[in-house]
Amino acid sequence: MSGNKASKQKSCHHCKGRSAEAPPDTSTIHYEEFWLYRHCSSVQQRDRQAQKAGQLFSGLLAMNVVFLGSAFLSSMIFNNMAITLAEVWILLSILKVLCLCWIIYYLLGTSRKPHAVLHRDSHAGPIWIRGSVLLFGCFSILLNVFHIGYSTMLIQCKSKVEIVFPSIEILFICTQAYLLWHHSKDCIQVQHNLTRCGLMLTIATNLLLWLLAVTNDTFHMEIESQLREVEQRFEGKTPFPHPSNETTLCTCPNTTICKFFQKGYILLYPFNTEYCLICCSVLYVMWKNVGRRISHHHVPHTKPEFKFQGVVFGPLLGAAAVVIGICVFMMYQIQATGSAPSRQIFIMYYSYCIVLLPLMSVAAVIGTIIHALEKKELDTLKNPTRSLDVILLMGAALGQIGMCYFSIVALVATNPVDLLNSLILSYSVLLIFQNITQNVFIIDGLHRQHFMSYGKEEELKEEQNHEVYDQRQVSMLELGQEIRKVSLSYIHSYSNLSWKRRALREISFFLVLCNIILWVMPTFGAHPAFENGLEKSFYGYSTWFVIVNFGLPLGVFYRMHSVGGLLEVYITA
Repeated sequence: MSGNKASKQKSCHHCKGRSAEAPPDTSTIHYEEFWLYRHCSSVQQRDRQAQKAGQLFSGLLAMNVVFLGSAFLSSMIFNNMAITLAEVWILLSILKVLCLCWIIYYLLGTSRKPHAVLHRDSHAGPIWIRGSVLLFGCFSILLNVFHIGYSTMLIQCKSKVEIVFPSIEILFICTQAYLLWHHSKDCIQVQHNLTRCGLMLTIATNLLLWLLAVTNDTFHMEIESQLREVEQRFEGKTPFPHPSNETTLCTCPNTTICKFFQKGYILLYPFNTEYCLICCSVLYVMWKNVGRRISHHHVPHTKPEFKFQGVVFGPLLGAAAVVIGICVFMMYQIQATGSAPSRQIFIMYYSYCIVLLPLMSVAAVIGTIIHALEKKELDTLKNPTRSLDVILLMGAALGQIGMCYFSIVALVATNPVDLLNSLILSYSVLLIFQNITQNVFIIDGLHRQHFMSYGKEEELKEEQNHEVYDQRQVSMLELGQEIRKVSLSYIHSYSNLSWKRRALREISFFLVLCNIILWVMPTFGAHPAFENGLEKSFYGYSTWFVIVNFGLPLGVFYRMHSVGGLLEVYITA
């Protein structure tokens, strides 16, 4: 008995993500304690109650921080004489410094304590999420560099805070990206309450940074609207009124370096909003995993891998959609940057979307039907990452759906018979339907269990055949036969896959490429919802700006998050 117990303790020391069936030894597992539940007789019950209490109090901390920051932001928007942007930056800088202190303490202290990380969540922090954190983090750093350069050029009319704030932001982005890259899978087992409060404080700070970016994402829009006004005045037309902004008093001098900083800031601004949202999602999973003990039933025996196998038509159709979309996007950008976009370019843009969206919707509906016909069981195990994916998909889709309904009301109330208005109206209806059908397909696919694919079995057979081939002397004829077998292996694996799994892979790959092009277009500057002027003239400049600034970043985040979900569906198929 003593030898068996010692072996179990040794396995806890050396095997992360694995636990014995017997109750773990208290020397390696730190059960949570809370003063409200110190009288509980059962250690496990006291641990569960303490975990719920820790989550509650850390959640209340984040809620109060978000409400405080939101009050500052709202006061700045509605009464900028009492609360200025510089004061909002000071508040956010204080929060970022506190987050930096906790992150550094976690990296150098908490995570290095004995038995701190006994388990790692294999589902948390997939490579595409961590890669997105690094990618958008780099773009956000460049954005702040351009912000510093732009503010330095206009130092005579700008506050010193506009240089200090992005400098702290760069340090915060670097430290946070390092934490998420190396520790996103941690199931921390020590200092539970401190870790939960630190994570929730960091989540609240990222949410406030996102809200600030959304409310101030009018910088490049205002510059473009000023250019439109200059052109309209030059042509003798009455320009569309927009709210006064004190930034117009501080104009960029006519120098190349200042224009460079200005254009770089405009181009990279959308990446900052997405970086904040991605970080919030990863930090939330870390918060849910604090104190979590994963049994051996939760650990996958085989890790699914992405392989370009068993798909033909999906990549071809998706590649065609991407190529055509890039051409449409380039033509749109050429006109949008040179002068006011013409009516024809809007018709071309919306026509492309009206053709693409029904194809995506039909593919998602077919995929959902195939899921219903499958006999594969649902995965009912507790998975915080999957639960968060579902919440993010549903929540981020509300951005595009909300904008579409506002557009539908405005277009129906004005002139729906007009060609451009009819295209925008059709686009809005189709986009709502596409978001709903795609969400159903992805969520249903995420809840399907993994299994060993036929391609994996064929690979094992090929390896065995290859070993036999290496061990014997082959003639030229036999070598030719082996080469022919290898050249036909892809066709064999494609034909031997069941039609359901093959169709799911084709559909998933097609939707991945379609979502990529629909992510690229608004991310890099295609904003027809604001530039066509139809909804803006109906709701007014300020109201439509708020709607677009809330809906557009969520729509961009939705497309990027859908790509990750669809890749997961492709792998599980």
